[in-house]
Amino acid sequence: MNKVFPDAASALADIVKDNQTIAVGGFGLCGIPEALIAALRDSGVKGLTAISNNAGVDGFGLGQLLTTRQIRKMISSYVGENKEFERQYLAGELELEFTPQGTLAEKLRAGGAGIPAFFTRTGVGTIVAEGKEIREFDGKQYVMECSLVADVSLVKAWKADKAGNLVYRKTARNFNPNVAMAGKITVVEVEELVETGSFDPDEVHTPGIFVHRIVVNATPEKRIEQRTVRPTEA
Repeated sequence: MNKVFPDAASALADIVKDNQTIAVGGFGLCGIPEALIAALRDSGVKGLTAISNNAGVDGFGLGQLLTTRQIRKMISSYVGENKEFERQYLAGELELEFTPQGTLAEKLRAGGAGIPAFFTRTGVGTIVAEGKEIREFDGKQYVMECSLVADVSLVKAWKADKAGNLVYRKTARNFNPNVAMAGKITVVEVEELVETGSFDPDEVHTPGIFVHRIVVNATPEKRIEQRTVRPTEA
């Protein structure tokens, strides 16, 4: 099966629809699938539930889909860098399911592994646990969290071979492996595509079994979220 598509728009054209759940990799602006997010914006689909560590920044990353009002609900662990996110949430225009960061990662990993739910101590005694089952193990309380499975996962990797085996680079190996596992259909944006068999098996971070479509974006913008510089000396 040929997994390689000529561009992001064609890779998403027949699989994204209104009211889907979309999982998106990335940590801040690091390791986000820039071209796929732009193509999702341009597709015009709406009513989306977006699973992502955060929602990018105003005008970039998933922030673009907030500006166009294509996202109905966010399942996230951090929202601090997006003013439009804050405005929509406080105005009651955006639904938010706040999830502790480690719990979010495990919910995605569990979804990809076929595990419907798990117990964790994180969130016990807080609003995170409201309405959820609490069970005691070895004298300690745990809250049950349901796993997450997305209709479509959008992932950024550094390299892929034509079979879809993925290698991530440094911090971009954050939520992307778990997001790749959790998608019913997983579309990956990579900077470099190599022939199948080019990787040593020990180098592969995500096996190709999880990957359905591949798009090459050799020159992503890789915008810096926060730039701190030292004043120049006179």
